[in-house]
Amino acid sequence: MTLNTYNKEDKILLAVDCIIFGFDQEELKILLIKRNFEPEQGKWSLIGGFLKKEEILDEAATRVLQHLTGLNEIYMEQLHTFSKVDRDPADRTLSVAYYALIDLSQPDKNTLLKESAKWFTLKDAPKLIFDHNLMVERAMARLRRKALSKPIGFELLPEKFTMRTLQKLYEAILDNKLDKRNFISKFNSLDILIKLKEKDTSSSKKGAYLFQFDAEKYKRKVEEGFSFKL
Repeated sequence: MTLNTYNKEDKILLAVDCIIFGFDQEELKILLIKRNFEPEQGKWSLIGGFLKKEEILDEAATRVLQHLTGLNEIYMEQLHTFSKVDRDPADRTLSVAYYALIDLSQPDKNTLLKESAKWFTLKDAPKLIFDHNLMVERAMARLRRKALSKPIGFELLPEKFTMRTLQKLYEAILDNKLDKRNFISKFNSLDILIKLKEKDTSSSKKGAYLFQFDAEKYKRKVEEGFSFKL
Protein backbone atom coordinates (compact mmCIF):
# COMPACT_ATOMS: atom_id res chain seq x y z
CA MET A 1 0.00 0.00 0.00
CA THR A 2 1.41 3.39 -0.98
CA LEU A 3 0.85 6.66 0.84
CA ASN A 4 -1.26 7.89 -2.06
CA THR A 5 -3.85 5.29 -1.13
CA TYR A 6 -4.66 7.29 2.00
CA ASN A 7 -6.09 10.07 -0.18
CA LYS A 8 -9.19 7.92 -0.63
CA GLU A 9 -9.83 7.72 3.10
CA ASP A 10 -11.98 10.08 5.16
CA LYS A 11 -10.16 12.92 6.89
CA ILE A 12 -11.21 13.41 10.52
CA LEU A 13 -10.15 16.11 12.99
CA LEU A 14 -8.52 15.04 16.25
CA ALA A 15 -9.00 17.32 19.24
CA VAL A 16 -7.56 17.26 22.76
CA ASP A 17 -9.71 18.43 25.68
CA CYS A 18 -8.36 18.95 29.21
CA ILE A 19 -10.36 18.52 32.41
CA ILE A 20 -8.33 20.55 34.90
CA PHE A 21 -9.07 19.94 38.58
CA GLY A 22 -7.73 22.14 41.36
CA PHE A 23 -7.92 22.02 45.16
CA ASP A 24 -7.68 25.14 47.34
CA GLN A 25 -7.51 23.22 50.67
CA GLU A 26 -11.27 23.52 51.03
CA GLU A 27 -13.02 22.59 47.78
CA LEU A 28 -12.38 20.70 44.57
CA LYS A 29 -12.67 22.99 41.54
CA ILE A 30 -12.64 22.77 37.76
CA LEU A 31 -11.13 25.24 35.31
CA LEU A 32 -13.41 26.30 32.46
CA ILE A 33 -13.14 28.81 29.65
CA LYS A 34 -15.79 30.90 27.91
CA ARG A 35 -15.76 30.03 24.23
CA ASN A 36 -14.99 32.98 21.93
CA PHE A 37 -15.91 31.42 18.59
CA GLU A 38 -18.73 29.49 16.97
CA PRO A 39 -20.30 27.05 17.38
CA GLU A 40 -21.55 27.71 20.93
CA GLN A 41 -19.78 31.07 21.22
CA GLY A 42 -20.16 32.61 24.67
CA LYS A 43 -20.81 29.31 26.44
CA TRP A 44 -18.58 27.54 28.92
CA SER A 45 -16.22 24.82 27.75
CA LEU A 46 -13.28 22.69 28.72
CA ILE A 47 -9.99 24.01 27.38
CA GLY A 48 -9.01 22.24 24.20
CA GLY A 49 -7.21 22.36 20.89
CA PHE A 50 -6.32 20.25 17.88
CA LEU A 51 -3.47 17.82 17.43
CA LYS A 52 -0.73 19.21 15.19
CA LYS A 53 1.05 17.06 12.61
CA GLU A 54 4.37 17.11 14.47
CA GLU A 55 2.89 16.25 17.90
CA ILE A 56 1.99 13.14 19.82
CA LEU A 57 -1.16 13.34 21.95
CA ASP A 58 0.64 13.92 25.27
CA GLU A 59 2.53 16.85 23.76
CA ALA A 60 -0.69 18.39 22.47
CA ALA A 61 -2.35 18.08 25.88
CA THR A 62 0.68 19.65 27.59
CA ARG A 63 0.67 22.52 25.08
CA VAL A 64 -3.04 23.18 25.61
CA LEU A 65 -2.67 23.15 29.39
CA GLN A 66 0.44 25.33 29.40
CA HIS A 67 -1.19 27.86 27.07
CA LEU A 68 -4.10 28.31 29.45
CA THR A 69 -2.37 28.22 32.84
CA GLY A 70 1.30 28.85 32.18
CA LEU A 71 2.09 25.72 34.19
CA ASN A 72 4.44 22.86 33.37
CA GLU A 73 5.25 19.56 35.04
CA ILE A 74 1.86 18.87 36.61
CA TYR A 75 0.08 15.55 36.86
CA MET A 76 -1.84 14.69 33.69
CA GLU A 77 -3.38 11.45 32.49
CA GLN A 78 -5.15 10.38 29.31
CA LEU A 79 -8.78 9.60 30.09
CA HIS A 80 -10.87 8.45 27.12
CA THR A 81 -11.53 8.99 23.42
CA PHE A 82 -14.93 10.46 22.54
CA SER A 83 -16.02 9.61 19.01
CA LYS A 84 -19.77 10.10 18.70
CA VAL A 85 -20.38 11.06 15.07
CA ASP A 86 -22.34 14.26 15.77
CA ARG A 87 -20.49 15.35 18.93
CA ASP A 88 -19.21 18.54 17.26
CA PRO A 89 -21.64 20.28 14.88
CA ALA A 90 -18.82 22.09 13.07
CA ASP A 91 -17.08 19.01 11.63
CA ARG A 92 -16.44 15.32 12.21
CA THR A 93 -14.15 15.48 15.25
CA LEU A 94 -12.77 12.92 17.65
CA SER A 95 -11.62 14.17 21.04
CA VAL A 96 -9.06 12.58 23.34
CA ALA A 97 -9.73 13.81 26.88
CA TYR A 98 -7.06 14.27 29.55
CA TYR A 99 -7.44 15.23 33.17
CA ALA A 100 -4.92 17.24 35.17
CA LEU A 101 -4.47 17.94 38.89
CA ILE A 102 -3.31 21.29 40.29
CA ASP A 103 -2.65 22.46 43.86
CA LEU A 104 -4.32 25.87 44.09
CA SER A 105 -2.82 26.81 47.45
CA GLN A 106 0.34 28.08 45.75
CA PRO A 107 0.07 31.61 44.21
CA ASP A 108 2.12 30.66 41.15
CA LYS A 109 -0.32 27.85 40.39
CA ASN A 110 -3.42 30.00 40.52
CA THR A 111 -2.63 32.48 37.77
CA LEU A 112 -4.48 32.25 34.49
CA LEU A 113 -3.18 33.59 31.21
CA LYS A 114 -6.64 33.88 29.68
CA GLU A 115 -9.11 36.35 31.16
CA SER A 116 -12.04 34.22 29.95
CA ALA A 117 -10.96 31.28 32.13
CA LYS A 118 -12.47 30.77 35.56
CA TRP A 119 -12.38 28.28 38.42
CA PHE A 120 -15.74 26.83 39.48
CA THR A 121 -16.58 24.53 42.36
CA LEU A 122 -17.93 21.30 40.92
CA LYS A 123 -21.40 21.89 42.33
CA ASP A 124 -21.55 25.40 40.82
CA ALA A 125 -20.08 24.59 37.40
CA PRO A 126 -22.29 25.66 34.46
CA LYS A 127 -23.55 23.34 31.75
CA LEU A 128 -20.82 22.79 29.15
CA ILE A 129 -20.84 22.54 25.36
CA PHE A 130 -20.98 19.35 23.29
CA ASP A 131 -20.17 16.26 25.37
CA HIS A 132 -17.90 18.09 27.83
CA ASN A 133 -20.16 17.34 30.81
CA LEU A 134 -19.77 13.64 30.04
CA MET A 135 -16.00 14.12 29.95
CA VAL A 136 -16.09 15.70 33.42
CA GLU A 137 -18.22 12.83 34.74
CA ARG A 138 -15.75 10.29 33.34
CA ALA A 139 -12.83 12.22 34.82
CA MET A 140 -14.43 12.37 38.27
CA ALA A 141 -15.17 8.64 38.17
CA ARG A 142 -11.52 7.95 37.26
CA LEU A 143 -10.24 10.33 39.97
CA ARG A 144 -12.39 8.61 42.62
CA ARG A 145 -11.15 5.16 41.63
CA LYS A 146 -7.53 6.31 41.59
CA ALA A 147 -7.83 8.12 44.94
CA LEU A 148 -8.96 4.87 46.58
CA SER A 149 -6.22 2.73 45.06
CA LYS A 150 -3.21 5.06 44.67
CA PRO A 151 -1.92 8.19 46.46
CA ILE A 152 -2.93 10.35 43.50
CA GLY A 153 -4.65 12.88 45.77
CA PHE A 154 -1.30 14.26 46.92
CA GLU A 155 -0.93 15.87 43.48
CA LEU A 156 -3.64 18.31 44.61
CA LEU A 157 -1.97 19.19 47.91
CA PRO A 158 0.92 21.47 48.87
CA GLU A 159 4.15 19.83 49.98
CA LYS A 160 3.12 20.25 53.63
CA PHE A 161 -0.48 19.76 54.75
CA THR A 162 -2.60 19.01 57.80
CA MET A 163 -4.68 15.88 58.27
CA ARG A 164 -7.74 18.11 58.13
CA THR A 165 -6.76 19.31 54.65
CA LEU A 166 -6.08 15.75 53.52
CA GLN A 167 -9.48 14.63 54.79
CA LYS A 168 -11.27 17.55 53.14
CA LEU A 169 -9.59 16.65 49.85
CA TYR A 170 -10.78 13.05 50.02
CA GLU A 171 -14.25 14.17 51.04
CA ALA A 172 -14.33 16.48 48.01
CA ILE A 173 -13.15 13.76 45.64
CA LEU A 174 -15.45 11.08 47.01
CA ASP A 175 -18.35 13.50 47.59
CA ASN A 176 -18.87 11.93 50.98
CA LYS A 177 -18.38 12.97 54.61
CA LEU A 178 -15.72 10.83 56.30
CA ASP A 179 -15.33 9.95 59.95
CA LYS A 180 -12.30 11.84 61.26
CA ARG A 181 -11.04 9.13 63.62
CA ASN A 182 -11.37 6.34 61.06
CA PHE A 183 -9.74 8.45 58.34
CA ILE A 184 -6.70 9.31 60.46
CA SER A 185 -6.38 5.74 61.67
CA LYS A 186 -6.47 4.42 58.11
CA PHE A 187 -3.79 6.79 56.84
CA ASN A 188 -1.59 6.13 59.84
CA SER A 189 -1.84 2.40 59.14
CA LEU A 190 -0.66 2.98 55.55
CA ASP A 191 2.59 4.42 56.97
CA ILE A 192 3.34 6.69 53.99
CA LEU A 193 3.20 10.07 55.73
CA ILE A 194 5.96 11.99 57.52
CA LYS A 195 4.76 13.89 60.60
CA LEU A 196 6.68 17.15 60.88
CA LYS A 197 7.50 19.17 63.98
CA GLU A 198 5.94 22.21 62.32
CA LYS A 199 2.37 23.27 62.93
CA ASP A 200 -0.22 25.19 60.96
CA THR A 201 -1.59 27.87 63.29
CA SER A 202 -3.80 29.63 60.75
CA SER A 203 -7.04 28.10 62.07
CA SER A 204 -6.32 27.88 65.82
CA LYS A 205 -3.79 29.00 68.44
CA LYS A 206 -3.00 25.39 69.30
CA GLY A 207 -2.32 24.59 65.67
CA ALA A 208 -2.30 21.33 63.77
CA TYR A 209 0.75 19.28 62.88
CA LEU A 210 1.89 19.32 59.27
CA PHE A 211 2.59 16.19 57.25
CA GLN A 212 4.39 15.28 54.04
CA PHE A 213 3.82 12.41 51.65
CA ASP A 214 6.84 10.08 51.71
CA ALA A 215 7.12 9.24 48.00
CA GLU A 216 10.33 7.24 48.35
CA LYS A 217 8.94 5.11 51.15
CA TYR A 218 5.75 4.51 49.19
CA LYS A 219 7.78 3.40 46.17
CA ARG A 220 9.78 0.95 48.29
CA LYS A 221 6.63 -0.43 49.88
CA VAL A 222 5.02 -0.97 46.46
CA GLU A 223 8.10 -2.88 45.32
CA GLU A 224 7.64 -5.06 48.38
CA GLY A 225 4.02 -5.80 47.45
CA PHE A 226 2.25 -2.99 49.33
CA SER A 227 -1.23 -2.07 48.10
CA PHE A 228 -2.69 1.40 48.78
CA LYS A 229 -6.36 0.99 49.71
CA LEU A 230 -8.71 3.36 51.51
